Amino acid sequence: MINVLYEDNHILVVEKPINIPVQADNSGDVDFLTMLKDYIKDKYHKPGNVYLGLVHRLDRPVGGVMVFAKTSKAASRLSDQVRTHVFKKKYKAVVMGHVKESDTLVDKLLKDTKKNMVYVDSRGKEAILSYNLLSYRNNMSLVEINLKTGRSHQIRVQFSSRGYPLYGDQRYNKNALVGEQIALFAYSLSFIHPTTKEELTFELDLPNRKPWNIFNN
Repeated sequence: MINVLYEDNHILVVEKPINIPVQADNSGDVDFLTMLKDYIKDKYHKPGNVYLGLVHRLDRPVGGVMVFAKTSKAASRLSDQVRTHVFKKKYKAVVMGHVKESDTLVDKLLKDTKKNMVYVDSRGKEAILSYNLLSYRNNMSLVEINLKTGRSHQIRVQFSSRGYPLYGDQRYNKNALVGEQIALFAYSLSFIHPTTKEELTFELDLPNRKPWNIFNN
């Protein structure tokens, strides 16, 4: 069942489930974009191909709020907002260790496409995020993250490179246990509607599972 947060003739705002790729990859697994096109096709009894523009991405293991464009004009306008930083994505994450109360992290990140790994490297692209510490328990920090740039694996690499890997991150946390789910969630998304020009904000509650529920009380 797809959790639709908002839908009109121009945009579709939904919750991306964990462990589903946003678009088709080498795994051959069903991807979220295809699932949403099928949803539109079935709901509106559309014949032939369905247009749905991909404006931004989330890593496969990460869940949270996403917006898709139902017209090419909406896709172009939303993409402009991403490029000009009008588009605001906020995340919450659980990282290992006790981080500072707040900080801005700036790095150059380089992606190794063969290994699908990202490294801090002076040859890479600039990556910037800021965060605030919300709570600290059991040697874990719950942080709210404001992403300034949208580099691949950015949050995961910037924290792990400083000795604070994300809980359950199978790729960048060497102490993550097999079967643990990464504690990174795109809980808030704000943007200007491509046609009405209204500012829209969508927020989701955090998942009710470990380690998120450690911070509930």
